[in-house]
Amino acid sequence: MKNLFISCLLLSFGLQSCKNNENNKEVEAVKADTEKIVSTECYKAIYEKDTIELKLNTLKSGKLSGNMVMKVAAATERTGEITGEFHGDTLFADYTFIEVTNKSKTFKNPMAFLKKDKQLILGNGTMQTTMGVTYLVKDKPIDFDSVKYKFEPSECVSK
Repeated sequence: MKNLFISCLLLSFGLQSCKNNENNKEVEAVKADTEKIVSTECYKAIYEKDTIELKLNTLKSGKLSGNMVMKVAAATERTGEITGEFHGDTLFADYTFIEVTNKSKTFKNPMAFLKKDKQLILGNGTMQTTMGVTYLVKDKPIDFDSVKYKFEPSECVSK
């Protein structure tokens, strides 16, 4: 009788485990579907000796992903991924990057871009770091007028 009880208990756990696997597969399928790329746009900003190249993929979910390479004259080259989403005409994104000279350390900065006509304008905002996480301060306005980097649409180049 005791063995029968244990066998039934193990069988019910096994069935529940299979059901969980089915649910996980459904969740992964939905997630993969919303992460499908709907469109891709490329931009380039040039200011004096600085060049920034940006590739943005619009996902089915409405979020954005892509990559950015920053070649700023006074600093080392930075390359990394950008993720975010639009709130109205402003793209709020996180840029996770490495410096080419120090590939062992990863950095993450928040960014805000204003979409104006076909341009993306990189704003200057007040940043704050709390417990190791840097973010744009919500109560402080982001300046999109006195800026260096205005991104113009460009042709996407495969690397």
